[in-house]
Amino acid sequence: MSAQPEPALLHSEEEEALRAAVRDLLTDHCDPAGVIARSESAAVHDVPLWKALSDAMGLAGLLIPEELGGQGASHRETAVVLEELGRAVAPVPYLTSAVVATEALLACGADDLLGELASAATVAALAVGLHVAPGGAFASVRLEDGTLHGELTGIADASAADVLLVPADDGGLYAVRTADATVVPQVSLDLTRPVARVALDGATGRRLGEAGPAVRRALRTGAGLLASEQLGLADWLLTETVRHLKERRQFNRRVGGFQALKHRLARLWLEIAGLRAAARNAADALATGADTDIAVAVAQAHAARVAVHAAEEALQLHGGIGMTWEHPVHLYLKRVKADSIAYGTAGAHREALAALVDLPAP
Repeated sequence: MSAQPEPALLHSEEEEALRAAVRDLLTDHCDPAGVIARSESAAVHDVPLWKALSDAMGLAGLLIPEELGGQGASHRETAVVLEELGRAVAPVPYLTSAVVATEALLACGADDLLGELASAATVAALAVGLHVAPGGAFASVRLEDGTLHGELTGIADASAADVLLVPADDGGLYAVRTADATVVPQVSLDLTRPVARVALDGATGRRLGEAGPAVRRALRTGAGLLASEQLGLADWLLTETVRHLKERRQFNRRVGGFQALKHRLARLWLEIAGLRAAARNAADALATGADTDIAVAVAQAHAARVAVHAAEEALQLHGGIGMTWEHPVHLYLKRVKADSIAYGTAGAHREALAALVDLPAP
């Protein structure tokens, strides 16, 4: 029996070049003050930034084959983009449209819609609650006389979508134009990734394929690449906290010089280093198909705790300024808390991992 090849956890030159290009764009177009201001408005999603990412850089079609107008890249490159979007807590529907919805469409072979997504002419959202884990039960609507009826809640970025991918009780996945649905915003902890209730009352939809395999594939990829977003969030929080402690002075010395704070930051750095390895392993496994379920479960079992810890440390070590609305740390705290239950909790992924490696509960 031949041994599995070692996962490639280091970034290639091309991936580092992609990272630099995305970071430069976000530095110019996604400053913290602008994100805070947008989160207070009715238009949460940053449409100009989305257009720059998708039109100018072609990132909306990274996972879409070249013959359909996409880039034909892998999940490794997509993970790099998500890491940078996490660092900027960017309010764009990249994870939901360019990753999750795209994977569902790839599973169904919906070439026409994939072409629309690749050209950035369309934004899509999978109408499955953000909390649903890969392999978990998901809600569906009723199919009656050829039309769709029912409600689905907790649909991430539905307000930005042109097309909803809706599971129905006949086992099919249907493409429904948002104009034929009622999308009602719901209260969301994460101000930069809004969720909504989707109501269908006699909506017409086109059957794309079987919902079960498509949703499982989409949620597994979403969970695996979400770890890269969580890595970006945690890395920014650590970097910003270190910068603050180097500048902040107390008792006539820099706060960062206190040994107890150095120890806390060192422990956090080690945790983030572990998360980086787990996230890269998940992205590589999704790209190669090697032990994918295990790699995704490991990444998500680890990512939520580390990202939330990074946000808590950043909030505390920034002192009073960290509690203000003007400082962006609250955006990161809310995003990591919301991410901690997105596509399955850490506990759900640990249970899945135990089953995958045949490790029964005591």
